[in-house]
Formats: sequence, structure tokens, C-alpha cells
Amino acid sequence: MATLGNYEYYKGIGDIKYEGKESDNPLAFKYYNPDQVVAGKTMREHFKFSVAYWHTFCGLGADPFGPGTQQFEWDKSSDPIQAAKDKADAAFEFITKMGFGYYCFHDFDLIREASTFSESESRLATITEYLKEKQAASGVKLLWGTANCFSNPRYMNGAATNPDFNVVARAGGQIKLALDTTVALGGENYVFWGGREGYMSLLNTDMGRELDHMGRFLTMCRDYARAQGFKGNFFIEPKPMEPSKHQYDFDTATAIGFLREYGLDNDFKINIEVNHATLAQHTFQHEMEVAAKAGMLGSLDANRGDYQNGWDTDQFPNNIQETTEAMLVFLKAGGLQGGGVNFDAKIRRNSTDLEDVFLAHIGGADTFARALLIADKIINSSPYETLRKARYSSFDSGKGLEFEKGNLKLEDLYNIAQENGELPLKSGKQELFENIINQYI
Repeated sequence: MATLGNYEYYKGIGDIKYEGKESDNPLAFKYYNPDQVVAGKTMREHFKFSVAYWHTFCGLGADPFGPGTQQFEWDKSSDPIQAAKDKADAAFEFITKMGFGYYCFHDFDLIREASTFSESESRLATITEYLKEKQAASGVKLLWGTANCFSNPRYMNGAATNPDFNVVARAGGQIKLALDTTVALGGENYVFWGGREGYMSLLNTDMGRELDHMGRFLTMCRDYARAQGFKGNFFIEPKPMEPSKHQYDFDTATAIGFLREYGLDNDFKINIEVNHATLAQHTFQHEMEVAAKAGMLGSLDANRGDYQNGWDTDQFPNNIQETTEAMLVFLKAGGLQGGGVNFDAKIRRNSTDLEDVFLAHIGGADTFARALLIADKIINSSPYETLRKARYSSFDSGKGLEFEKGNLKLEDLYNIAQENGELPLKSGKQELFENIINQYI
């Protein structure tokens, strides 16, 4: 059927171009101008937009109440090798038409898992060689790879944290293959998402032992990849629950504490997903701020949840106010450390036209681009930064500065409190900050 680049799956859709906010063309960027320089970098360099293989080329729209509504032409072949090549052709056609430079995958997004471990290894090796050709022909790169160690029933009790050592070993073997694939394809990073690294009930769980096992497992993975010449970052992607009741990578702060406890913080950073942040009762910008303070703001999975639904809906981002607040953190942190903005999002079940996936990615890219432009103006043209600094001005000199330098004792604070007596209230001016955001939007 399809061969290397000579078959068109997305017929009638050409390259997506930047046409500006006055354009009425739905298949054009209104704000994402990849060559526009903002805060010293082009938008392309800031974002490194990536397409998620699993949602865009594997997701058929199934939900708990019905099968998928999509029928992809690249899924027709019964031969797993040919089907994987067809999917790769479709993927690279879409990515290049979008003008994005990256993609991300789970191992068995690329090709169907076989009935035996050795055959799965052979299949991955075959599709890896084909993907090398696709990358060379298109210039598209691999932002990160990962392994699906959560869908197969063998991982119902976890992978690295499974109480059965043989399952842990199988997970190790699978991740070795995923690391090999990532390294062979020049992947810039590697992600660990512990979909079932947690528990359903503490009654049958030795949490301390499982955490130790996960720390040991990640150390082995790091050591192996480094020995293969992998120079990139390893990312942890936090999520509080779902499918497990409680997952060990609950949120960014929890993941950072874990990495520090097991001596992994020099090699690992955080991949933050918007919908996972909200499931943890945080905002996206909160999670970014926590990671940035620790020097671990590695990468972003761009999506959103539904405020009326308490699960991971993986919708495309479109909330300009929330994304603007996130881009303020992004710019003040100096951007991402190694990663990019991966559209870990899926079109809705009733969006069944092939053009819908283009419209979704265009909207997501424009949301981030517009938010970046607004955030840059707020930082450089509004009183935002001055107001923030003024709130902490008492620490810039005198006793406040001495406190920050560690030169005061608790008795000194006592004496200062005695001298000051009762203090007047100082407004946080929250409404003013909110109005500045709205003004620049």
C-alpha cells in the first residue's frame, strides 16, 4: 500500500501557514508565527511543538460506552509491519503539513505488540529503521520516547512497583527496548509515566518497599541509557490518580522529593501535563512554578480538562487566560530545559473528519503563541513586575535582607517584633494583577 512518502492520507489539506489574526482561513495559524522572535527566541525554538503518536494516529475515539468512531486508512493492513509503516507515513505527512518539528511516542504506538517478547523486539527494530528514514527525509525529530507499561494486563499491579519480581523484570526488558528505540532515533529526552505505579488499597501494599523498588528501577534505566550514549534528559510525568487510586508521582512536588531522595535529581526533570495538574487540585502554572524553582522545568504536555468532569479528558488547550498565566512562569523561568510542548490531546469522539485534527492542533498552537505574546508584553510593558517586586521590598534592605542572608537568629525576630508593635495591613492587590492580565489579553 503506502511506501516512503508517496501516498497522501490527508487529501485536500496542504501545508498550514501563518496568516495572522485577521485571516478567516480555518486551516491557517492566526498567532503562531514560527519565525517570530519573542524574548530572544523564535516561537519555534520556544515551543518545539510535538505531536502525540498515541492520540493523533492511534486513538479511535472509543470510550467506556462505545467503540471508536474513527476509521483510519492506515489501519487497514493485517500485516503489523505494513500497518506500522502506513501509520508512520500518515504521521509524518501530518506533522510536516502542520510545520511542527517533533513527535512523541509510546513503544507500541509505533507497531502492534506481538504475542512474544522476542517478536515484539524484532518488530520495534524493524519500524525503528523505517522511522529513521522518515526523520531523515522530513527533518522531523523525536522529542521523547516512552514505554507503555500500564495497558497490558500483566501490569495490572504496576510495573516497576509490581509485587511480583518477574513482572518488574518484564517491565525492565520492555523499557530497555524503548530506550534503545529512543536512542537509535536521536530522541532528545525520555519520559517515565507511572500509569499504575501506585496502589488501589494500602491493605495489600508495602509502600516503602515499592518506592525503593521504583528508585532502584529508575536508577538502572538511567545507568543503562547513559552507557548507550544517551545525553538527554529523563522526565517524570506526575499524575495523582487514575487508573490507580493513588500514584506515587502524585504531583510535581512529590516527584521532585522522590527524585532527590533516590539521588536522581541531576538526571531527571519534570514533564508537566495540564490535565494531570488539575486532577491534583493544582493549576498548570502552579506545577510549572514548583518545577522551575527546583530547576526541573523540563517539558510540557499541552491539553486541558473539563471542569465538570473529574477525569482526564485530554482536550486541546484553548483557555487563553490560564495559558497566559502559564507563559508568565515560562518566560520568567527562561523556558524549558530540554523538552517542548507536546500536544497530548485528542479530538472529541464526535469529531470525525480528518481535518478536525488539523483544526485542533492549529487552535492549540495559536493558544500558546497568543499567550506567549501577551505574557511578554505584560512583563515588559506593564507594571506587573514592579508590583510583584514591591510586595517583597522589605527584604531588599535592612533587617529583611539580613534575614534572607541567614544573618538573624530567632531572638532577633523577637526583638524586631517587640519594637514594631502592631502592624498595618498591606494589600496583596490581587484584583489589580488580575486586571492587568485581562487588559493585555
